[in-house]
Amino acid sequence: MEQMAGVFGSFDENINLLSGRLSVSVRAEQNGVTISGEKAAVQAAADVMGVLKVMYNKNENINSDTVNYALTMVKDGHQAEVNQMMSDVIAITAKGKQVKCRSYGQKQYIQAMKDNTVVFCIGPAGTGKTYLAMAMAVVALKNKRVSRIVLTRPAVEAGENLGFLPGDLQNKVDPYLRPLYDALYDFMGADAYARLSEKNVIEVAPLAYMRGRTLSDAYLILDEAQNCTNEQMKMFLTRFGEGAKVVVTGDITQIDLPKERASGLKRAVDILKGVEDIGIVHLSHKDVVRHKLVQDIVKAYDRAEKKR
Repeated sequence: MEQMAGVFGSFDENINLLSGRLSVSVRAEQNGVTISGEKAAVQAAADVMGVLKVMYNKNENINSDTVNYALTMVKDGHQAEVNQMMSDVIAITAKGKQVKCRSYGQKQYIQAMKDNTVVFCIGPAGTGKTYLAMAMAVVALKNKRVSRIVLTRPAVEAGENLGFLPGDLQNKVDPYLRPLYDALYDFMGADAYARLSEKNVIEVAPLAYMRGRTLSDAYLILDEAQNCTNEQMKMFLTRFGEGAKVVVTGDITQIDLPKERASGLKRAVDILKGVEDIGIVHLSHKDVVRHKLVQDIVKAYDRAEKKR
């Protein structure tokens, strides 16, 4: 009964959401649950209930976001994957929170990072592209699979240019590197990050700082890569040496480059498709793990872009 109460939620809010989305009636009874409605909808509701029970048993908080997640998994036929996804802990934050895959696309992304030396992940905001890459990098560092982490972004908004003096450039681009710092603080805590940064074990820097370097035994993450030019992307992809891992993330619908400059991310994915030891993962609105409304916003923009 405790499990059922957790799944149903306060004042049955979770089940009311499920019932409304699938147009079914769900009633708790002494011997279980009765679901009534059209046959296909009843089966879908039963499958969603099964997913929610698995998540509850894995100590997941069942709320409206969880219900929407379960609905998506069932709709896409991935309900059988949920038990493994809820069991596999990718990383643990500095506050002890377990990080797990929140969508099937994220599961594919994590597997790609395990299987390949270089991984490209393309998808909209809120899909966990950068956060999961950071999680894998921190785990690799803690397990001594790499000896350092290097995080970088092109600083288009700051007018990235190799002619700037390092101090001037760093001051200009720091605000654009803030999301990378935030993720690091989440996984390591500010104090641990400060210690490792001082020892150059962790480096957060604009893309311009990568030129002329060879980075071995390192986990390299290039974020916001849609704003790289072709030249910058080629430069970055030729920086890594032995024992390195490379993850490139970006959203090709959010390119801030001048119109006459092509995105190096789009070009790289086209050129490198099918190359051994390079993984390419595309995430979509289905993988957005923020508020459900964010999924709807992403879908609406996708539809508008296709009509243009």
